[in-house]
Amino acid sequence: MTRQGLNIGEAGAFWFFGYGSLMWDPPFRAAEIQSARLYGWHRAFCVSSETYRGTPDRPGLSLGLDRGGSCAGLALKIAAEDRAAAVAAIEAREMDDDPVYICRPVRLHLPAGPVGGYALVANHADRIYAGNLGFEETAQRIAAAHGSRGPNVDYLANTVAHLDEMGISEGHLHALLRRVREIRGGA
Repeated sequence: MTRQGLNIGEAGAFWFFGYGSLMWDPPFRAAEIQSARLYGWHRAFCVSSETYRGTPDRPGLSLGLDRGGSCAGLALKIAAEDRAAAVAAIEAREMDDDPVYICRPVRLHLPAGPVGGYALVANHADRIYAGNLGFEETAQRIAAAHGSRGPNVDYLANTVAHLDEMGISEGHLHALLRRVREIRGGA
């Protein structure tokens, strides 16, 4: 497989959209951080995890940006002098094994108005793209999966907790977490 990179078009500083762990644990220094909304994409458990949160025999699920709707997140401005290190860190963390994420130019809606930026979106053609599995199948997979970074339910619970701390309302993720805990017997 060919490893894809971020392929940021313009030189210098740029905005990058964080919708998951990049919001609370970016592997780079951001020169500026603002709340942002991205239209045309939504946060979804649409990527199979065969290492970190599952195995090839029992894949878990991780977040991706999938088509449709909108997503609240953070716009992280990467300064020109931090560009090379930030790009390398994002590629190493998000694009290391499989080309399931594609870097796309996007329009980010910040409090002061829209700006151009970039986001990693789910690649529907990739073999680990899980698609829209439906609520119950998503819950069953997350409840059963465990990988090198621990149980898949921990990833979901951590995501919900961080989004709550940031004031980002994701009621469907709360419902998913409740269902996963029911399946696991309240664990």
